[in-house]
Amino acid sequence: MSKRKPIEEPTNHERWLVSYADFITLLFAFFVVMYSLSSLNEGKYRIMSDSVNVAFGKFKALSENQEDSITKLTSGNGGGVGPGASIVPKKAPDEVKLKQEREKMTNLAQGVLKSLAPLIREGKVRVTQNSRGVSIDINASLLFPPGEAKLTAQSNEALVAIASVLAGDSHDIQVEGHTDNLPIKTGNFPSNWELSAVRAGSVVRLFMDNGIAESRLTAIGQGAKIPVDNNDTPEGRARNRRVNITILSMLPDKQTEVPLTNGDATAP
Repeated sequence: MSKRKPIEEPTNHERWLVSYADFITLLFAFFVVMYSLSSLNEGKYRIMSDSVNVAFGKFKALSENQEDSITKLTSGNGGGVGPGASIVPKKAPDEVKLKQEREKMTNLAQGVLKSLAPLIREGKVRVTQNSRGVSIDINASLLFPPGEAKLTAQSNEALVAIASVLAGDSHDIQVEGHTDNLPIKTGNFPSNWELSAVRAGSVVRLFMDNGIAESRLTAIGQGAKIPVDNNDTPEGRARNRRVNITILSMLPDKQTEVPLTNGDATAP
């Protein structure tokens, strides 16, 4: 009786698929890890970590240093957050300074409003605020006799009240004198330019006498070139005769370099 020949198992030509599948699984896990770390979301990280641990049968806890690093990254402020929470970006130092400066200017404006409330209600003083700073417009009739630059006794109370608010501050102060368009020609003031400049100087001198440092002050005569009303009526001219006090903001202005055009370029 002849022996039965052993049945030969056919060669499996698809064994490479096992190694290939392992490689694809590892590659997929790698990209999942990279994506999770890039999103910096603790909730996603936890889900990804559990999935990877189950797939590879490894339940190795993160070290304390690793957990601290992940918590700081996901919280944005060094504290822990719950799953699914997103990063809360910190404010840039410049933004914090800008906010603080705006608050300072608003507080100064409120202080001036409070000290000059009766005159504001009468329409003799106007306080405004913009990116340049806090502006105080005072009608010249409250400060000076017509055609003169010597402060009246009544003006002392208003200007001293403003000086008391600004004396403890550090912002620069610009004082501008303004007139109407009616020409003036006297021994002391040959034109409205001289009148407006000396009026601004008189206010600056009073501020210096009431505790405001000279280095913070600037006096400018604007004449009649910046009216706030029509000079064709007595009421309009009365509004244009004024002194403007601007508390200059320390907010930085954005600077943009202006390039030369081809027509402006000159040969050296």
